[in-house]
Amino acid sequence: MTDDHSGSATSSSGRLYGRRKGRPLRKYKSSLIDTLLPSIALPVPGPGDRIDQPAALFGRPVRDVWLEVGFGSGHHLAWQAEHNPDIGLIGAEPFVNGVAGLLAMVEKAGLQDTVRVLPDDARPLLDALPDASIGRAFVLFADPWPKKRHWERRFIGPENLPRLARVLKDGAELRLASDDMGLVRWMLEHTVKDPNFEWTARGPSDWRVRPSDWPPTRYEEKAIAAGRKPVFLRFVRKAR
Repeated sequence: MTDDHSGSATSSSGRLYGRRKGRPLRKYKSSLIDTLLPSIALPVPGPGDRIDQPAALFGRPVRDVWLEVGFGSGHHLAWQAEHNPDIGLIGAEPFVNGVAGLLAMVEKAGLQDTVRVLPDDARPLLDALPDASIGRAFVLFADPWPKKRHWERRFIGPENLPRLARVLKDGAELRLASDDMGLVRWMLEHTVKDPNFEWTARGPSDWRVRPSDWPPTRYEEKAIAAGRKPVFLRFVRKAR
């Protein structure tokens, strides 16, 4: 999702994303799929599978676990991992090119003990995680699915907000972003009316200005260059 509108979506019919693979990978990134990915990949959970201790997935003790749904080319996830060394980052992304891009950054920055990857749809992972086990979640620049007949494929909505609410800790932050105003209105409509979430905005700058701990991505920069204005939304998981 992040950077290129390529990540997970959802629908009652089971369609999860726009595409699995883009341009052929260069030799280096292709090799990372075979060498690095197996060491940091999570298996796709099956029905009834449970991840009892998400913090134990990493190669060292971590203070908290954060989740990015649809990390696109991985720039945001890698930045968060580098700047929050006491956090374990889990990213879910079915787009092979995006996974390969993240792997290159993981290897370069030595993030093998900080990042875990589910190279697939995020929903089985959400269903396998324990209640109140995630300290922050990101769904950034998701595919807007602009045609009305495809709106049910948008990740933020009545199917997945309960999943996110279940796994997020009380007071945990849910961060959403988009440059598509149709999707922004959709996400606001569904998340604001969800009883488990509270929108933190108190003024226009709270959704117009990207916070300092929220790095720009290539997709965001392209959107701004094209005259589109990204919107940054932050919600807090209410106390149970």
